[in-house]
Amino acid sequence: MLNYLWGFMLLTGILWGAANNSLDAVTQGLLNSAGDAVKLCLTMAGVMSFWCGILEVGNRAGLIEWLAYKMEPILTFLFPDLDKDHPARLPISVNMAANMLGLGMAATPAGLEAMKLMQEGKQSKATNAMCTFLIINISSLQLVPVTMIAYRSQYGSSDPAAVLGPALIATGCSTLAAIIFCKLMDLGKAVKEK
Repeated sequence: MLNYLWGFMLLTGILWGAANNSLDAVTQGLLNSAGDAVKLCLTMAGVMSFWCGILEVGNRAGLIEWLAYKMEPILTFLFPDLDKDHPARLPISVNMAANMLGLGMAATPAGLEAMKLMQEGKQSKATNAMCTFLIINISSLQLVPVTMIAYRSQYGSSDPAAVLGPALIATGCSTLAAIIFCKLMDLGKAVKEK
């Protein structure tokens, strides 16, 4: 569906440029945009490679297990259905840490692994832990929005890190709302079962 939407917008722009005798401007805009896209991809690839490397070094050095151990009270509060030795706790910790650093793309593999481990058997219905993880993952608390800082830097911002405070406030509020929602849903389910 998205391919059709992009194709429609691109075709409409080209036809509009042809109808208004400005096909040269459309062509130049396409070439400039393609160049900007390549530069942005290279910048983001560098940033993601750096942070994925940091996560891998942390994993090999045992920092990920240490982080999971330190996050134990938070994970127990958020996921009371998961046992303390549940294998999904480690990828959940990695996912949450990567999201806090603003590395959504680096968090995705750990999030998928956590979901796979939380799926009990071949069931098609999501568990409470899976729903909670998804909602908290979507709210994405970010202490350091690396991706946004990289975008701002790429496009010449005089202060790329100016988004730190607003991002922390916005994502803190969204994560708090997500946690409250999940706990209210858990409470409602517990009341229904009684």
